[in-house]
Amino acid sequence: MSKYIDLTQENFETIVNNGVSLVDFWAPWCGPCRMIAPVIDELAGEFDGKANICKVNTDEQQDLAVKYGVRSVPTILFMKDGEVVDQVIGAQSKQALTDKINAQL
Repeated sequence: MSKYIDLTQENFETIVNNGVSLVDFWAPWCGPCRMIAPVIDELAGEFDGKANICKVNTDEQQDLAVKYGVRSVPTILFMKDGEVVDQVIGAQSKQALTDKINAQL
C-alpha cells in the first residue's frame, strides 16, 4: 500500500505542480484530523499513480498554511497542475473526497 506524501516548503511546488493533488492541511492536536487520517491513507493506496495524496503538518509548515489561507484544520485542497480547484474544511467522508479527486482526473 502506498503512503501519502509529506509536503514541506521545500517539496510542495514540485509535487503539486504535476497533475492532480489532494492536500490535507492537518495538525497533530486536531481530533477531526486524526479521525480522517486512515481515510487519507486509504486514498493514497487507491490513487497511487493517478493522483498525489499529500499532507501538510500546519504546526511545522506554518508558511504554507498562511500562503493557502488555512485558518482551520483539517482543510483539504484539491489542486490540478499547481492551481487550487476546490477545497473542503472539516472531516469529510471517503466517498466525498474520492468524488472530488475523480472530478479532477
